Amino acid sequence: MLKIAEHRAISIRNARIIDPFRALDNLGDLAIVDGVIVDRAPGDAFVIDASGWIICPGLTDMHVHLREPGQSHKETIETGTAAAAAGGFTSVVCMPNTTPPLDDPERIRRVVQRAGEVGVCEVAPVACVTRGREGRRLADFAALIEAGAVAFSDDGSGVDDDDVMRAAFVRVRELGALLIQHCEFRAISAGGVMHLGDVSRRLGLPGLDPRSEEAMIERDIALCRETGARYHVAHISTAKAVELVRRAKSEGLPVTTEVCTHHLMLSDEACAQTDPNTKMHPPLRPQADVEACRRGLLDGTIDCIVTDHAPHAAEEKSVGFLKAPAGIVGLETAVGIAAKAMIESGLADWPQLIAWLTSGPARVLRRDGLALDIGRTADLTLIDPNRRWTVAPDRFLSKSRNTPFGGWELTGRAVGTVRRRTTAIAIDA
Repeated sequence: MLKIAEHRAISIRNARIIDPFRALDNLGDLAIVDGVIVDRAPGDAFVIDASGWIICPGLTDMHVHLREPGQSHKETIETGTAAAAAGGFTSVVCMPNTTPPLDDPERIRRVVQRAGEVGVCEVAPVACVTRGREGRRLADFAALIEAGAVAFSDDGSGVDDDDVMRAAFVRVRELGALLIQHCEFRAISAGGVMHLGDVSRRLGLPGLDPRSEEAMIERDIALCRETGARYHVAHISTAKAVELVRRAKSEGLPVTTEVCTHHLMLSDEACAQTDPNTKMHPPLRPQADVEACRRGLLDGTIDCIVTDHAPHAAEEKSVGFLKAPAGIVGLETAVGIAAKAMIESGLADWPQLIAWLTSGPARVLRRDGLALDIGRTADLTLIDPNRRWTVAPDRFLSKSRNTPFGGWELTGRAVGTVRRRTTAIAIDA
């Protein structure tokens, strides 16, 4: 549960301040007056004793499905942003595979308007690459940018047609925009419900060939090389895919990528009980791919961590593994799962993890002004790195409960956010 309140002045005391934008990691206080970071708070300020906690720039999740318009039985902008704030996110980037899809400027404007009316965090919409996400005719990129779109993607579907994709790259380059690709050739992946490998064969389930992801990345990197357009690989999941991006970056190409918390934590062995909450897209991969994704974060190949928050109603997930829709919710578990995968494993520390959730997505999206510096607009997250907690899906603020992590014991949790004058404190954290 969130306690949301507005305060003219806020004083956060005794915190560990981690700011990747300024390479800062020290103990101190932070003051906010009228939504702006200042050097000292007045005596009547609302006080947050952050002893043992971390203050960092507000977390950003650049891959979220808010389901509005058209799928409000799964999630809405109001419930999705509440879930985001509960997870420590002050900004989310929402994907366009809504009903109808976000291929029209008026729909983009409506998402921005609704977020301003009911959102608990900032919402930045991604618009479609093609009209209707059908992969045939390009959407009007310029008009969509003017309406508020921050990038373009047909997420949920890859753009199969080479000529359409080339035209998209050219247009994105002309506009200085960002292209986000769901990398999957449907002709290769058709019919698959989990990773094609030993586990799928043991279970007798149709496998989803990893080449569907890797082949599209190869095609798109060639188009990036040809056009110079900014290209971002969504939810990367295989070792070969990571290596393809690594090589592209070594060439100096404007290629970036992200990894989901679940792809850092779970392998395809998690599907052994055929729990529909382990069915996702791209699917969980073998442990070697999990390790490759972790290494990709550590060496800078992978730029940021995302959730691919994909809410589905209980009745939709209850029809069995074969028929259930793919995807899980992730906003409210992201910090704890990422910490378990990267910090408890001994691979990384809190400054690194926070960078993957703040400066990493900011760099991809070319956002600035997020540092915790005097004169900046307040946009920050409070994290208790030592908080031990149990994932309880029935207490999620999201409308949906589809997670494979129910009952997991985690260490590290977001306990609040501050955006301008508004605090959102998770009182049950």
